[in-house]
Amino acid sequence: MEFRRYIDAMKADLIKSTQESIRIKSVEESELPGMPFGKGNQEALNHFLELGESMGFRSLNLDGYAGHLEMGDGEETVGILAHLDVVPEGDGWTYPPYGGEIHNGKIYGRGTTDDKGPAMAALYAMKAIKDSGISLKRKVRLILGLNEESGWRCMEHYFSKVEHPDMAFTPDAEFPVIHGEKGIIIFNLKYKLHQSEDCEVFIKELNGGIAPNMVPDSAKAVLSVKDKVLFKAAFDKFTDEKNLPVTLTSLGDDLVIDARGISAHGSTPEKGENAITHLMSFLGTVYNGGCSMCSFIRLYNERLANNHHGEKIGCGLEDDVSGKLNFNVGMIALKDNEIIITINVRYPIKSAAKEIYDGIRENLKDTPILLVEGKSDSKPLYVPVDNFLVETLMKVYQEHTGDKESKPITIGGGTYARATKNAVAFGPMFPGQPDVAHQKDEYISIEHLVDLADIYSKAIYQLASQ
Repeated sequence: MEFRRYIDAMKADLIKSTQESIRIKSVEESELPGMPFGKGNQEALNHFLELGESMGFRSLNLDGYAGHLEMGDGEETVGILAHLDVVPEGDGWTYPPYGGEIHNGKIYGRGTTDDKGPAMAALYAMKAIKDSGISLKRKVRLILGLNEESGWRCMEHYFSKVEHPDMAFTPDAEFPVIHGEKGIIIFNLKYKLHQSEDCEVFIKELNGGIAPNMVPDSAKAVLSVKDKVLFKAAFDKFTDEKNLPVTLTSLGDDLVIDARGISAHGSTPEKGENAITHLMSFLGTVYNGGCSMCSFIRLYNERLANNHHGEKIGCGLEDDVSGKLNFNVGMIALKDNEIIITINVRYPIKSAAKEIYDGIRENLKDTPILLVEGKSDSKPLYVPVDNFLVETLMKVYQEHTGDKESKPITIGGGTYARATKNAVAFGPMFPGQPDVAHQKDEYISIEHLVDLADIYSKAIYQLASQ
């Protein structure tokens, strides 16, 4: 079946609806009555549900945690799992991050790619099938979460009240089909400082990063320095030799070091530049003695800096299914003379969280750094390539694109596919497209948005009609 003419007829509405969704700042905030994840997230859900209801779909708002839009009948259900929350916008945008503005055929804004744009494409794909009048053998349910970026409580609550779909895909990764996802853990490394205000260089503030699953693009240290002339000379020498994006400014009697990086998703830290690492690289030139701060910086630069696969800290695991472990230093903070580093690890499918923790503890056993295990462990996902779901989606992808060479893949990212059974990720990024999720100037081209609605209509039809 071809649904493109129905999608083309709705193109203007698809664009408008996507813009409206992007204009809602759905970054998780403090809980409010009936709004577990804050006002913005609830507004984003309400917008989708009201839009779906206007299209004739059955809707459910499950206590403000999540919701769904449903069409068709049948004993079995095909699920599409998408999320409406977004990561914080960060700095340096060319266009307003919540403007939904169109420039050169692209819609700009946080969530355009991850995951509001693809979610909207899936909704309009359902509308195209509905408008065609074709009958399906299975129900189709677009499930919308509000807490994907920071905990998945939305899906835990939803699936405690609603049955799991029989098969599902999430438009929140890459094509052709993601049939395997690495395990995910988030944990802290803690280091107690014993610095004195009599030190030549005393650190007052230290912070960097805004989320564990993002490569931090900014980090800052506020320092009390006795010999400012010598300190500034060291800074000038460092910047001349290293050419890193680090700046020095005055704040009253103190000096401020600002480091900039390039954000990227925590599953691919090698694609970004870690601002915390840039900051530590400089601090290592002025903290080079035997004090506790000196020791910490030295340990950081030896075992954490540019350690994208964990080898330098005892967890460099890999397997033949999903490749190497991914290791991201996401956040750093100084509080009550204790430095806390938050780490995001994506471990291979054939490994386990215990192996990572045991390896790091062994590596750090002769240091003052304390490992504090995270409370959650998102287990790896694996669906065999000969599964009906994988085979069907691969066929849809191949027929839509003409790409007969690409094979099902595994990734380090964690998608909603692991929130239910018999689920995989399917798009939205085609091979070769730039990955702009979690980055400044996130966008989706109008051509891409319409193309997604087309391929998702074909996928839904093939899964729900056989």
